[in-house]
Amino acid sequence: MKQTYGGKLFQLFNYLFLIAAAATMLMPLLQLLAVSFSSPIAADSKEVFLLPVEFTTASWAHVLQNEGLWLSFGITVYITIAGTLISMLFSVLTAYPLSHKDFLFRKPIMLGIIITMIFNAPMIPFFLTVRELGLMNSLWALILPGVIGTFNMIIIRTFFMGIPKELDDSARIDGCSDAGILFRIYLPLSKPVMATVSLFYAVGYWNTFSRAVLFIRDPEKWPLQMKLRAYLTSPEELAAVNLILGDYDFNTTTLKAATILFATIPIILVYPYLQKYFVKGSMLGSLKE
Repeated sequence: MKQTYGGKLFQLFNYLFLIAAAATMLMPLLQLLAVSFSSPIAADSKEVFLLPVEFTTASWAHVLQNEGLWLSFGITVYITIAGTLISMLFSVLTAYPLSHKDFLFRKPIMLGIIITMIFNAPMIPFFLTVRELGLMNSLWALILPGVIGTFNMIIIRTFFMGIPKELDDSARIDGCSDAGILFRIYLPLSKPVMATVSLFYAVGYWNTFSRAVLFIRDPEKWPLQMKLRAYLTSPEELAAVNLILGDYDFNTTTLKAATILFATIPIILVYPYLQKYFVKGSMLGSLKE
């Protein structure tokens, strides 16, 4: 079918709008990248826009040699991987029975789950519960309290409801158990939604901050976002030794930019590998009741 002039104009407008939106989102990152590779004088005098001025890698060299940052980075990677795997396991095991209409307690359980989306736990009872469970100053305090995201679980459940019931019946005739049906049929068919929800969980765990403020007292156990906050509020801690020695190839401004990117780039690199599943998974998981 031949496209009309109005249709071509509308398509051109969409392309221009999306390009402008993408540029708006990329420019802050490019600005930080340029500052992190610029000289201290250029960074402080606001000469840097999207390209480095007086190019230097001193800030990145200092950041990448900082043991405290790498320790926090390792903690965040651990929290992200362990938390995502545990959350996906429990979300799938919860969503599977709730996706079957013949499950006896399906409606009251779903009602209870939906209520948790409307009414969040008050801060003080939440804190006291975690403390009484002995999770204070433990990395598990950053994983277990939010192990199942209600919205994420509902997306998986809705996707499972779209899988034909005839597949269940055929598998049961062949003697397959519920666990076999879940892991041999449902999960292989659910790669798009699994990738999408995994990404949601991973980003949430990677950005862990408020729970770390509440439950982690030992700076040696701080995740990356807590360490980043400490350096942004007191950047002299990151640069103190070199500034005292008179090394002025970097300053707190360029160090801030490099540290922010150090904490941001890893999770951004995950997106291209999951992008082909992302839109499909989020759409399919929201179509049915």
